[in-house]
Amino acid sequence: MSYPDLLLINGIVITFDKGDTIAAAVAVTGDRITAVGAVEELLKQAGPDTAVVDVEGAAVLPGFYEAHGHFPLSGLLEVQRVPLWSSPRGSIGSIPQLLDALQEKAARTPAGAWVTGFGYDQTRLAEGRHPTRYELDQAVPDHPAWIMHNSSHMGVANSKALALAGIAKGSPPPAFGVIEQNGEGEPTGLIQESTHLIEELIPPIAPEEYIRAVGLANRQYLSKGITTALIALNNDPKPLVEAARQDALNLRLISVPLVNGDTLPEHADYAGGQIKVRGAKFFQDGSIQGYTGWLTNPYHTPHSEAEPFFRGYPMLGREELARTITAVHEAGLQILIHANGDAAIDDVLYAIGRAQEAYPRKDARHRIEHAQTAREDQLDQIRELDITPSFFVDHVFYFGDNHRDVYLGEDRARRISPLRSAAERGIRFSLHNDTPVTPADPLHLVWVAVNRLTASGRELGPEFRITPYEALRAVTIDAAWQAFEEEDKGSIEAGKLADLVILRENPLAANPATLHQIPVLRTIIGGKTVYQQEAEG
Repeated sequence: MSYPDLLLINGIVITFDKGDTIAAAVAVTGDRITAVGAVEELLKQAGPDTAVVDVEGAAVLPGFYEAHGHFPLSGLLEVQRVPLWSSPRGSIGSIPQLLDALQEKAARTPAGAWVTGFGYDQTRLAEGRHPTRYELDQAVPDHPAWIMHNSSHMGVANSKALALAGIAKGSPPPAFGVIEQNGEGEPTGLIQESTHLIEELIPPIAPEEYIRAVGLANRQYLSKGITTALIALNNDPKPLVEAARQDALNLRLISVPLVNGDTLPEHADYAGGQIKVRGAKFFQDGSIQGYTGWLTNPYHTPHSEAEPFFRGYPMLGREELARTITAVHEAGLQILIHANGDAAIDDVLYAIGRAQEAYPRKDARHRIEHAQTAREDQLDQIRELDITPSFFVDHVFYFGDNHRDVYLGEDRARRISPLRSAAERGIRFSLHNDTPVTPADPLHLVWVAVNRLTASGRELGPEFRITPYEALRAVTIDAAWQAFEEEDKGSIEAGKLADLVILRENPLAANPATLHQIPVLRTIIGGKTVYQQEAEG
């Protein structure tokens, strides 16, 4: 007779199975769950070498599934770049403070080497604008410098960086995005969307530093109970495979490549299935807080006096998008397409509709990523076309005040991430952090979805709240289903992978106002504890 390797007993086991079962114990053999049930029942299965862990009333849930992010960027940024976050994540409140942080980094960097930063937000700076190349020149005169906006959709370069990129007065505009110019036609340093023009010039991180960065990000994710993360744009999984080989990586990863030209990505598994390449990523617009989201109606506050009716812009024309989407759909791949603005969502719905007309396919699970400003009529179409959105609900907290006051105005801002409307239509969706844009923290997503409070503490669209149970599904079983992994992950059932998170408090009975404060006690992947909260005191 074989005995389980691990028993978790005396817990509140929230299974998310089809019967919404709440159990008290879980048995694990190898890397799989072998039984779920009552304590007495499962204790009968224990053998002499079974590890029995009394969780003392803590909640046991399926490991959290980060449905859209950019692992291991949070670790890479910590290793490589100067943090430039404003409130509520940091303390940079003005351009002089930002420049001081860069200057301090430059003083520790050899002349000629790059100085880079990440996370600034011009709307949270006292000046209410982006810094310019000339200001960066004053702070960092002897280095090429580049700072990325917190949206990851734009940044500012100094003169040395622009020169290295061949960007000067009279340079042609990029295929997508904007190289901002002043009244004399000189680049100001601000580059929207085509950030690769600078990013590709920055020397790659040393292999040993990359491994260290992966380890940092891995620890961050595990400490928040995440067991699987989807990388929503990664064309080279090999460095991550090496990190796994060097034991710097415990997380399971889904790596989604960007479609480039006519070359279609192929599915592949690495590191014994720990890292999987799946699907195909597209962009149809940028970010609302960067004024590059593609809206049906103009931005609430124009981004410049010269363009009072500015609505952002699309990545591709509608017919070109439809042709590209149809080719990928015909090839049988899952499509993950970034669309924040409602005009971009219109384009996506048209394109996927055309693809399904030409090549009908059931259960394609094509995804709209972020879907910030989805209208009610668009949610009807999403339902009709069997599309599944992944909502960036953290926008409500981190950017909601600016969406209301600057970008969208009250009426449009209150309905960003319209979760209740989607749930009422029976649309299955996930929630995501889009890390490093916001920190990897699924319980914070749950808290935002349940409370819909901005960073200033104001309600934003309370009518679009969902319940804690619905929100937890969106970071467990529904996120796993969205990635075609529901047979292995997302619920606590016999036969599934033993990927689990143990929380100090039952999130279904907790005060909704403090859901995000529930500590993660332990994270388990494949039956092995990969994170455990240090004992207090």
